[in-house]
Amino acid sequence: MNFNDIDDIKKNGFTDFKTIRDLWTDKSSIPKIKGVYLVINPTFKKTEFINPGVGGFFKGKDPNVSITELQNNHVDNSQVVYIGKAGSPTGQATLNSRLGQYLRFGETKNVGHWGGRLIWQLKNHSDLVFCWKPTPKDEPREIEKQLLSAYIKQFGVRPFANLTG
Repeated sequence: MNFNDIDDIKKNGFTDFKTIRDLWTDKSSIPKIKGVYLVINPTFKKTEFINPGVGGFFKGKDPNVSITELQNNHVDNSQVVYIGKAGSPTGQATLNSRLGQYLRFGETKNVGHWGGRLIWQLKNHSDLVFCWKPTPKDEPREIEKQLLSAYIKQFGVRPFANLTG
């Protein structure tokens, strides 16, 4: 899979491609099923950072990191900035519930979606694009691991906002 080719991403089963701005207005298109998702930065060649960002303070913890750390995590020539999952064999999370948390966190709400928080320090965070792939028969964590492995093979590092593997 080529993470900088939207057609290739679509061929790999990802759908919808909605901006954060659009999803803040209406998240009804996000399926209520387990799956994986990508966050894409359409202006990745002109990345600008902000500090502080717009992420919420979960349990009093500051979600922001320094501009230097953001620059160090930035992956040149990659428009995919985060790979995530929703659902587990024992959990009830769906793409809709998990992305809903993620989006509320970006509205400075006190929500426990700590993973991927660096996207909220991108100046153009509301223009970032979410796309998703339902995995009703597959374990989302396994698909996420495969996606992260393919990404690392292409770029040599994890995506910008994936702080752990």
